[in-house]
Amino acid sequence: MSEAYFPVGPGLGMEENFLALDDILMAQEKLPGCAETTLPCLAFALGQGAGTGDTIPEGSKLEIPLWLAKGLQDSKRRIISVELPKIYKEAWRTVFSADASVVDLHKMGPYYYGFGSQLLNFDNPENPEIARTILQTFISRFRRIMDSSQNAYNEDTSALVARLDELERALFRTGQKGLNDFQCWEKGQASQITASSLIQNYGKRKFTDVDG
Repeated sequence: MSEAYFPVGPGLGMEENFLALDDILMAQEKLPGCAETTLPCLAFALGQGAGTGDTIPEGSKLEIPLWLAKGLQDSKRRIISVELPKIYKEAWRTVFSADASVVDLHKMGPYYYGFGSQLLNFDNPENPEIARTILQTFISRFRRIMDSSQNAYNEDTSALVARLDELERALFRTGQKGLNDFQCWEKGQASQITASSLIQNYGKRKFTDVDG
């Protein structure tokens, strides 16, 4: 008998988990950038040429998938330079610091937290401010997300989650599942309360760390 499939969770911080579907999709998000040197045979891969042998001239403006931008970065030789997407720039950081709850994160980018954390892999003087804004945004929005998940029993939640990024949607679903499981147990429809899958996975990781 085959074992049940459990979705693989995304990586944390600046690390990616290439077995996680969310991280694979996040890595396809594009960064604005510029070719700092001639890039042979990459025009087709970046949608700027008709043939696989076409070259990108130095100085060309680019839209680079995150996975490729990370692969091309080189601390010794400048191959490409990347720019911050507008939602991570100072103007938007000011909006987040004023009231992060009003921002439609899913519209601005469905992987706001994960993609922003990946930007810290690039040498940018604004990295400390980006990291601080990401953390404070999560903290300021977390309470409302969990409160909403606990006060929407057997209701249509599509409007509640429409403005959330993918990490926030996962938190909302976790809160909803916990509420539904408790309601079932309270009504005698479940024999026992089981540990959250998040707690179970955390325990497995701790045991793996000990074994290592």
